[in-house]
Amino acid sequence: MLDINTITKGAVNQNSILSINVTNPESIKNQKNIQSVNFLKNPSTPVLQHINTKQAELYHRIKKGQKIPILSHNVIEACFGWSTTDNRCDVDVSAFLLGENDKVLGDNWFVFYGQTESPDRSVILEQAVIDHQKIKIDIKKIHSKVKKIVFVLTIHEALTQKLHFGMIKDAYIRIMEKEKEIASFMMTEYYTNVISMMIGELYLYQGKWKFNAIGDGIAQDLAGLCQWYGVEVI
Repeated sequence: MLDINTITKGAVNQNSILSINVTNPESIKNQKNIQSVNFLKNPSTPVLQHINTKQAELYHRIKKGQKIPILSHNVIEACFGWSTTDNRCDVDVSAFLLGENDKVLGDNWFVFYGQTESPDRSVILEQAVIDHQKIKIDIKKIHSKVKKIVFVLTIHEALTQKLHFGMIKDAYIRIMEKEKEIASFMMTEYYTNVISMMIGELYLYQGKWKFNAIGDGIAQDLAGLCQWYGVEVI
């Protein structure tokens, strides 16, 4: 059962999850607004803000599907940026820490604006300075059962406001170590039937971590992704 401590008290239930992007706690009352794991972006709750609107310079671009080794054994950062053609689009970054079965190790192995750290503190969502948001990954701290970390972009209240990735452009992820870019990937494909985008992933291969530029989207919101990756929604 998923417990989002910084956003709402108690476990997430059927009356509160299908909408992880609800701005008014009083609105979480019925099944109609359970359409997008948009957990309470309450104005009174400290939430990471997108303070930067500029695009970072990308120096070592790779193409969709390209994979590169992560040689570092220390701390790296996955940094994210994007632009929008519709100012209603509020994009959020999430990370799912998966085991060998491509499912989360448990409900709290899902990092997003309401749960900003993984249990092993290897993955932490932080405010970015140059980019919109960033996720810090401490390679040494990653739990031995974690075999993959998937980075996802979702649009806040996409279903209720009829928003989609056709309204997003210049979305990128760049992998950094000590302020030096290891690799970067900028998406070139944006579709009106997509509301969540798996932009990239770190995965373990023969004992070594690698980065894979994905850039594939689906027509499911954050709630749907939670179910897809095994986060229990009841």
